[in-house]
Amino acid sequence: MQLPPKIETQDTVSPIDGSVFVSRQLANEHQVLAYVEQAVAAYNGSNNSWKQTPLAQRKALCQKAIEQLLSHKDDIAKELSWMMGRPIRYGEGELAGVAERSDYMANVCEQALADINIEDKPGFTRYIKRESLGVVVVIAPWNYPFLTAINAIIPALLAGNCVILKHSAQTPLCAERLYQAFTDAGLPAGVFQYLHMSHDNTAKLIANEQIDYVAFTGSVYGGEMVEKAASGRFIGVGLELGGKDPAYVREDADIDSAVATLVDGAFFNSGQSCCGIERIYVHHSIFDEFVSKAVSLTKQYQLGRADDPTTTLGPMVRTSAADFVRQQIADAIAKGAIAHIDETLFPLSQQGTPYLAPQILTQVDHSMSVMTQESFGPVVGIMKVSADEQAITLMNDSDFGLTASIFTQDIDQGIALGEQLQTGTFFLNRCDYLDPALAWTGVKQSGRGCTLSQLGFEQLTRPKSFHIKHP
Repeated sequence: MQLPPKIETQDTVSPIDGSVFVSRQLANEHQVLAYVEQAVAAYNGSNNSWKQTPLAQRKALCQKAIEQLLSHKDDIAKELSWMMGRPIRYGEGELAGVAERSDYMANVCEQALADINIEDKPGFTRYIKRESLGVVVVIAPWNYPFLTAINAIIPALLAGNCVILKHSAQTPLCAERLYQAFTDAGLPAGVFQYLHMSHDNTAKLIANEQIDYVAFTGSVYGGEMVEKAASGRFIGVGLELGGKDPAYVREDADIDSAVATLVDGAFFNSGQSCCGIERIYVHHSIFDEFVSKAVSLTKQYQLGRADDPTTTLGPMVRTSAADFVRQQIADAIAKGAIAHIDETLFPLSQQGTPYLAPQILTQVDHSMSVMTQESFGPVVGIMKVSADEQAITLMNDSDFGLTASIFTQDIDQGIALGEQLQTGTFFLNRCDYLDPALAWTGVKQSGRGCTLSQLGFEQLTRPKSFHIKHP
């Protein structure tokens, strides 16, 4: 007698108080396959298939879905604070970013997906169409759970693909919120679906021959697992992975602006951002002033429960993540680094908890893991440099290359230095921001492919050339 499939569940433990905030049953292999079949049917169906739905209609439905999502912003802010620890006062900010990115991609989709007409050749007509791929799997992380997901979901749907979303076990309600929004907007069944799955079934989904593209945002290790699961499939795999993003403050920089921007870039979301600032290089002539002002500003943070509206720095996502950052800080201090923030100023910052005080380290160098390995937490090392050349060399001395920032009032020189940086996005006098008009991409272990901008549609379509000879 065949035994019924084992029922697996996942618990989402809140970093606020260690309680189980939500539990969900995981889909078994048969259920996963059923969802894939629904997506394929919605994409290829003989009647009203999604790929044949006019672009204007796809656009209108996507815009309506985002409106539906934003109508629940207060509830979503509460859910985010409990699931991943972001202070509730910042919850609506992520949804504002979702609206900005979705609006931009909807506004440029007609141009991005338009046929490419080739110059006239007597007796011939030639053009290139952008065709949808089919079924796209989007695997999204917990740290910016709506923004990272929407980067791929909206352009995939606009291009005529069907989407299956697998969200982090830490933020399952985000997948459900998105599904409800698209359902309320009137998307046909099977066009957008979500699955709560084990890692094993996620790998099997990626390997399924009916999956045509995978968009993954997460760790380098996770990216390696996605590549292995897709090996031999010859499908596109977009990988937005880690970062160790540097900033350089030149001697002519507006110090106050640089301090305010970089402290926020280092500590917002408790430093849990792939494009957060993790290392800062400052010209020796302004080093002491920069550090003094950065320390003073950092001491103003309020570490507390994420559901407390006065909190400006919430807990990290889990205790093990905080412990990793604690270990990096201890390692750096053991090697000669100086810690500038007294942890007792932040009483909730205690061993064995996800609550961690922000920390600024000086006397750091690249022998310390805090300057080379992704921290993904509220710590930043600040290193003194003597010249532009030294700063550029140190900024490029990394396995990652997602973003890099330079602060200077000499725009031309800043751009010239930016040309030398090994990075996907170069910022001048700002950091830690995604402009949806620009391609979001990385080099080295920060991944491959891109989302957002008109180029983002190229990842989610294939070119088809038409070469017509006239009689």
